[in-house]
Amino acid sequence: MKSLQDTLYNWLTIKVVVDERPDDSAAVDTEKMFYDMLVEDQGIQNIEVTTDAVMYYVHYDLDGERKSNRFPRELIEVMLNQINESPERYANYPE
Repeated sequence: MKSLQDTLYNWLTIKVVVDERPDDSAAVDTEKMFYDMLVEDQGIQNIEVTTDAVMYYVHYDLDGERKSNRFPRELIEVMLNQINESPERYANYPE
């Protein structure tokens, strides 16, 4: 099983892509897979994301406590930036 930190990172990275490309079925399916891992495997609930100029913050409930992790924007947005810089390499495949 992946660590919670790794799963949150992977989920947030693809969630940022889905937020920008909601009709990309591959991205949507991947985001759902990581979200399900967070809920079913890691046991977290009530996931919320906030951001500022430097960081993304993921807030969630785990074992009755409110917790959070933070990730630098430059790491989370790397995939989205690659897609935007070379859109011809990342075809959008709607269902």
